[in-house]
Amino acid sequence: MEFFIISMLNGLSYGLLLFMLSSGLTLIFSMMGVLNFAHASFYMLGAYIGYSVASLVGFWPGLVVAPLVVGVLGAVFERLALRKVHKFGHVPELLITFGLSYIILELVQLVWGRTALEFRPPELLQGPMFTLIHHSLHGLSLVWGAAPAEMCQAADAAVRVVCSPFPATRGFMMTVALCMLVALWLLLTRSRIGLVIQAALTHPEMAEALGHNVPRVFMLVFGAGAALAGLGGVIGGSTFVTEPAMAGTVGSVIFVVVVVGGLGSLSGAFLASVLIGVIQTFAVAFDYSFITLAQQLNIELSETLKANSVIKLTLSQVAPILPYLFLVLILIFRPKGLLGTREE
Repeated sequence: MEFFIISMLNGLSYGLLLFMLSSGLTLIFSMMGVLNFAHASFYMLGAYIGYSVASLVGFWPGLVVAPLVVGVLGAVFERLALRKVHKFGHVPELLITFGLSYIILELVQLVWGRTALEFRPPELLQGPMFTLIHHSLHGLSLVWGAAPAEMCQAADAAVRVVCSPFPATRGFMMTVALCMLVALWLLLTRSRIGLVIQAALTHPEMAEALGHNVPRVFMLVFGAGAALAGLGGVIGGSTFVTEPAMAGTVGSVIFVVVVVGGLGSLSGAFLASVLIGVIQTFAVAFDYSFITLAQQLNIELSETLKANSVIKLTLSQVAPILPYLFLVLILIFRPKGLLGTREE
């Protein structure tokens, strides 16, 4: 039971990290119609800036400063470059953001180097958030923080005790992502700013007639989306690894999340992120091959089929391609995505 709970929590934490990234991309696309290929690069930039600030003044100031800096850089890019090509359609927008991703990658390697950096979380987030203890006699119990060593040791050889810690960094990641979801929903649906943003998207001429600067609204939206990616970078970089390849690792998965959830749908991005995170985590955790699965189901396989290399593949080996398989199925059976409403 503890294996299922820890695996589910790991899957949810990874899925919520994907949501932290995809939410900014969804915000930019739903408000501006721009599919930002450099979004994962802003995520990487947030991790590196957060590392530099944290090394000087601590992690918590870096958690605030890095998203702000990335957001300002995103707004400047929209004002000086993206706005110039916006009138020419989607292809120039894709090309200019694609080029920006390579520029950011080269700049990161020039400033911070090509090797991974040790971006350690603060002392408060080091260690486990809680520990699940499965005792063969007393069942399942939970201890906040690290469990004492004597609780994880069996006094009798016939008694089995398994301690499964859940990292505090993942718990913090989940908390921030859920707070981000609530804050974005309230901002877009319950505030005057959200009404102005939606009016600028659907009726830009009327919004300008009412005195709102529509280009400035779009600039702020793009900067806010980049800031959300930067925030995810600080948390993801300190939880996993900070390296130049981190943008490429999650970049393609982010677009899968956005398309599967539905282009422009924030709730769809949340649902798709959680599904993909849980599916990938359990695929890695249940390391079964098709042969093992057939044996457990009492299915007889021929010797020729057993010798097939595809049948010998384990779920952990095919886990990286599962999101893209999910994407193909969604595009075939529901092209608008799980919760998508936007007509293209």
